[in-house]
Amino acid sequence: MEKIKFKIGNIEVGGGSPISIQSMTNTKTDDVFATLKQIEELALAGCEIIRVAVLNKKCANALGEIVKNSPIPVIADIHFDYRLALIAMDNGINALRINPGNIGCEEHTRKVVETAKITNTPIRIGVNAGSLEKDLYENKELSLEDKMVISAKRHIKILEDLNFNLIKVSLKSSDVMTTIKAYQKIYQEIPYPLHVGLTEAGTLRGGIVKSSIGIGALLAIGIGDTIRVSLTENPIEEVKLAQEILKTLGLRKSGVNFISCPTCGRTQIDLISLAKKVEEKFCNLNYPITIATMGCPVNGPKEAAGADYGIAGAIGEGYIFKKGEIIKKVKEEELLFELENIIKLDLNIDKIL
Repeated sequence: MEKIKFKIGNIEVGGGSPISIQSMTNTKTDDVFATLKQIEELALAGCEIIRVAVLNKKCANALGEIVKNSPIPVIADIHFDYRLALIAMDNGINALRINPGNIGCEEHTRKVVETAKITNTPIRIGVNAGSLEKDLYENKELSLEDKMVISAKRHIKILEDLNFNLIKVSLKSSDVMTTIKAYQKIYQEIPYPLHVGLTEAGTLRGGIVKSSIGIGALLAIGIGDTIRVSLTENPIEEVKLAQEILKTLGLRKSGVNFISCPTCGRTQIDLISLAKKVEEKFCNLNYPITIATMGCPVNGPKEAAGADYGIAGAIGEGYIFKKGEIIKKVKEEELLFELENIIKLDLNIDKIL
C-alpha cells in the first residue's frame, strides 16, 4: 500500500520521510510570551513539531502570534468545541489534532474538514482509549485495540467522503500492548501517516520504560512517522528520550550516542559519576559520534571498539582510546579534560557547549 506524504509547516511526514519528534507545551497558551519561550527551548533541544492546548477562544486567538513567531510548526489540540478548530485555522495553524470521541456530532467534524480543505490544514485524528464513542465504549465483545481501530476508521471515512486526505492518525492507550496491537492493525489498513506514542505513560522512570518499549517496538518494524513521548515531566525530557529512541534504532544520526558499562568489582574508579559527567559535557554536541565510558581495561577499548572515542578506568588513572586503540594514559582526574581536548581537536571546534 502506497503511503501518503504531506507537510506540516516545513516538516514532511509520511511516505518514508524522516521520523519527526513532537512534544507539547505545558504553558497557558494565551500567555504568548511564555508559550513561545518554551517552544524555542524545545526546538533547541531537538523538537521538530509542537502541539499546544486550545482550551478556549482566548487561546485560539493567541495562535496567530504564536504561529508567526514559532521556530517550528504548531499543531492546535482541540477538544469538545469544534469552533475552536475553525478559529485556529483562521489564525494560520499548521495542523489540527481533534479527538473524534469528544468533538461532538458528525456535522461538527464536517465543518472542521470543510475549512481545512480551504486552508490546506492537515488533521490528526487522535483516538484515545479513554475517550471512545459511547457505542464502542459499551461494547463488551470487542477488544480495546479493535475499538480504537474502528473509531479511527469511522472518522477517516468522514474525511475521505469529503475528499480530504491530509490525515494523520494516532491510537493511544496507557497500556503498551494495547497500543502496539492497535497500531499494527491499522497500519495494514490505511495509507496515512501514523503519530506514535502512549498516553499517560507516567512519571520519568516508568514513562521512559513504557515509551521506549511501546514506541521502540513499533518503529523497529517500520510503523510510525511522528512520535511523541508523553511524560509527567518537563517536556524537554520527552524530546531527549525521543531522540535516544531514534538513535538507538539507527533512525537518527545527529547527536552523540553514549555507551557505558555497568559497575562491578573490577571497577577502580567512580564510574557512575564519570559516566554522568561525560554525558553532561557532550550532550549538546551535535555530531553523530559514539562516546564510551568504561570501568576498567577489561571492558575498555576492545569491548567498546565500535565507539569513536572512549575512556577506561584503572587504579587512579585511565586510558583514552579511539576506535578501540589506546592513545593516551592520564590521571583519573584528567580523563574528562583530556577527552574533551582530543574531541575538540578532531572535530576542529573551539569549545563544547
